[in-house]
Amino acid sequence: MLKDRIEKVKQMLNKEKTDAVLVSSVFNITYLSGFTNFSEKEREAYIFIGKDFAYIITDERYTEAIKRQVPYLTLFERGHKKSTKDLFKKHQKKIKWLGIEEDNLTVAEHKILSRHFKKIKHFDVGNLRSIKTKEEISKIEKACKIGDLAFEFILKKIENGISEKQVVEELENFIRGKGAVVSFPPIVAFGKNSSIPHHQTGDSILGPESSSGREGQIILLDFGVKYDDYCSDMTRTVFFGKPTSQQKTMYETVLQSQQKAVDFVNSATVAGKEVKAAEVDKVARDYIISRKYPAIPHSLGHGIGLEVHEHPSLSPKSKEILKEGMVFSIEPGIYLPGIGGVRIEDLLVFEKGGLRQLTHSQKKLTVI
Repeated sequence: MLKDRIEKVKQMLNKEKTDAVLVSSVFNITYLSGFTNFSEKEREAYIFIGKDFAYIITDERYTEAIKRQVPYLTLFERGHKKSTKDLFKKHQKKIKWLGIEEDNLTVAEHKILSRHFKKIKHFDVGNLRSIKTKEEISKIEKACKIGDLAFEFILKKIENGISEKQVVEELENFIRGKGAVVSFPPIVAFGKNSSIPHHQTGDSILGPESSSGREGQIILLDFGVKYDDYCSDMTRTVFFGKPTSQQKTMYETVLQSQQKAVDFVNSATVAGKEVKAAEVDKVARDYIISRKYPAIPHSLGHGIGLEVHEHPSLSPKSKEILKEGMVFSIEPGIYLPGIGGVRIEDLLVFEKGGLRQLTHSQKKLTVI
């Protein structure tokens, strides 16, 4: 399977009239090699692929492991005696166009490459990851199951006087206890904080927000799980005490918006029509606007896999077509500054008959 991924990159080279590509993103390196021990923060490796070669470039700390685990890539061991520049010099005469990951390389790295290769352009290796195998989908499902259990657990822990940070701590401890980790720093937003789509979880305490007591305090929970290198992502909005009629309407509008997007995809699939990501976004966005609420200030959804955000993007400017095997979120939201916000997010996989939901935590209006 991993060999096939290298071959797909070579096919992309021919299609895009590119002679070679330097893969620098650690997630794309993981995808192509199956090796998961490189740091996400440090530049410990590259993969260098041409029409007649495929190297993995790293140092002697990883030599033994790479030889054992990645035999189908030629190991180029950089160090005191050899540098990556030596490998570039070896191949530069036959490389007219070099593909790079523009959103990953540093300026310093680009300068070095420019000295060896006359023509450089962006090459989107990450696009290969948009369609998942059955094995990848299964791993995402396992992450989602742990996420569902975490949501069920955390509802029992939320009580008067607890802080946003304490909720995060409880979530992280539970997820670690299941042999996984969080896939990104969880977002926990109480009350008016929930109007900030990516609120920075803080010291806010759950408690009375109005003279009538603790009625209508929104709790927004956005978190994910990383299990066996694959991620999940889910958002639920619940209420601490009886919600107001305004809050109920917001919640039902967001829920309906999400369902309309799902129904649109399923109807188009049954009719045999091509499903454009931008059109799915438009369905949900237009519904929220029609109910006299502000437009969603973010994209409707995003792909997920080795990373929390990857192809495809469900946004107004997206040019992507949804295809079988893609796993992505659908997460409409309404955010009213000074009042609060509601977001509902689920992960779905696009299959032959339409969408199948992978996150299964309850979405009925929940009061704690």
